[in-house]
Amino acid sequence: MTISQGQKQLGAEKMSRVPVKFAASKRGELLPKPPWIRAKFPGTPEVARLKKILRDNNLYTVCEEASCPNLGECFSNGTATFMIMGDICTRRCPFCDVAHGRPNSLDADEPSNLARTVKLMGLNHVVITSVDRDDLRDGGASHFRRCIDTIRTVSPKTTVEILTPDFRGRATKAIEQLVASPPDIFNHNLETVPRLYKRVRPGADYAHSLELLQKFGECCPDSPTKSGLMLGVGESIPEVEAVMQDMRNHGVQLLTLGQYLQPSLDHLPVERYVTPEEFLDLATLGSRLGFGHVASGPMVRSSYHADRQARQFINLESTKPNLPVQPRI
Repeated sequence: MTISQGQKQLGAEKMSRVPVKFAASKRGELLPKPPWIRAKFPGTPEVARLKKILRDNNLYTVCEEASCPNLGECFSNGTATFMIMGDICTRRCPFCDVAHGRPNSLDADEPSNLARTVKLMGLNHVVITSVDRDDLRDGGASHFRRCIDTIRTVSPKTTVEILTPDFRGRATKAIEQLVASPPDIFNHNLETVPRLYKRVRPGADYAHSLELLQKFGECCPDSPTKSGLMLGVGESIPEVEAVMQDMRNHGVQLLTLGQYLQPSLDHLPVERYVTPEEFLDLATLGSRLGFGHVASGPMVRSSYHADRQARQFINLESTKPNLPVQPRI
């Protein structure tokens, strides 16, 4: 089937060509959500106000496009994670609700629109992520750089965190671009344990993602590196612990651990709900391993309370570089 530029594939259509097949869930077969899985109602006036600002400036947020359960809370608090380079991804990750297809050309006005919106919202800390753009020579790294530069020109007091794709096959070019305008925090999520990559993160490579984090950290030692995992897709706790050690071995300083929630019946099913006690144990382990900050809990996402995590870590680094950080739940 030929996909036209700008045409979106969602749900069953998107999942029809993932490498590892799984049956769509039936409503009666879904695991019941435990009492600790609760999200704030998104239909508040502040959420509506911020959505209008985003639409007026032709911007997208991963909060909306990926159906994040924390949208109501974050939008009500005046924070958002902006998704640049469009709302169509070149990959088909079965856990993700972002549309697949052939993306449109980059919007040359996006960096200025983004910077203007950041200033309008009065953000002290902004997170910028993107869809995968395997169609671009540098995977979109130069566009990230333009966004960083423009935000710093328009809103110089705002700290910038980027949550990037893996720049498959283009990591060297991507790092060259980002080193020229390094973000305050560089985030790239490993998402799951290596055994599950073909099923959960097709098109990606575990070793490559670790290398990307390490290389950026070596090139920009003043910009902390960050990564995250979603739990409940079939991994074991010992496998999670091994990935946490791999992260530390590759210089990752900030960690997020959260529960995977199935966006629709067509998406990858939840295998189990990890308990708050298990998240607490993993946070404690993360502190022992030497992470500067660990955000670990059922509703944690890579950008959830990112402003708090960044401020606590940056402040700690500037005042008490050798003081261990207690786990944050």
